Amino acid sequence: MKRRLTAFNIAALALGFGFLYLPIALLVVYSFNASRLVTVWGGFSTRWYGALFRNEQLLDAVWVTFRVGLISATLATALGVLAAVALTRGGRFRGRTLFSGMVYAPLVMPEVILGLSLLLLFVSLALPRGFWTVTLSHATVTMCYATVVVQARLASFDRSLEEAAQDLGCSPWRAFFAVTLPNIAPAVAAAWMLAFTLSLDDLVIASFTSGPGATTLPMRIYSQVRLGVSPEINAISTLLIGLVATGVVAAYLITARRRAPVRS
Repeated sequence: MKRRLTAFNIAALALGFGFLYLPIALLVVYSFNASRLVTVWGGFSTRWYGALFRNEQLLDAVWVTFRVGLISATLATALGVLAAVALTRGGRFRGRTLFSGMVYAPLVMPEVILGLSLLLLFVSLALPRGFWTVTLSHATVTMCYATVVVQARLASFDRSLEEAAQDLGCSPWRAFFAVTLPNIAPAVAAAWMLAFTLSLDDLVIASFTSGPGATTLPMRIYSQVRLGVSPEINAISTLLIGLVATGVVAAYLITARRRAPVRS
């Protein structure tokens, strides 16, 4: 039995999509505003995109953010794979409950507490706050997300394939890298992308652990927005939205192509 869309359902759907996407649409539209006042339309112009690429502070923040994201996501994914293997195949080893609790703690702990605790750790170790403290902090926080994604894939992985490789003479490590890792590669890639996205989005933890020369893009945007929204902020936000939208569409097309039936 097919359900018909009533006027109430259509209105609720329209309100929901409007609440989610209307602010994004307004941001994109006003990024092409010729006026310096972001709430007053002064005509169509791309001047703020040119001004954006001449803003060295914003460009430096973008470069720092991407470097932090790349390194921290790679480190978090590598540690997450190891943690997932230990939790999935380690059995009931001594300290398993404590280990799993420590791995999953950042999932439920407030970011303010995480940022403060990491700050106190770096101060106690006399580590100067900067690029590497932000990178290590992001890797610590995002590792739990990578662990969850990879662990879910390992739980459904057929271990008979790995056992067959060991019967043919492979060592356990070689069987893992030659058989298991290629099969769980989509989950590893998803874990890396999730860790990278969370690193790009973080503001609270970076505010606690950053130092001179390690200002990330969210921190730069937040500091400028406190003094008033600049059209350049709209421009760089539009570029980020376009980058994310392109990635989502590309991933959808690749998935759809793989699922499409092969014609003989």
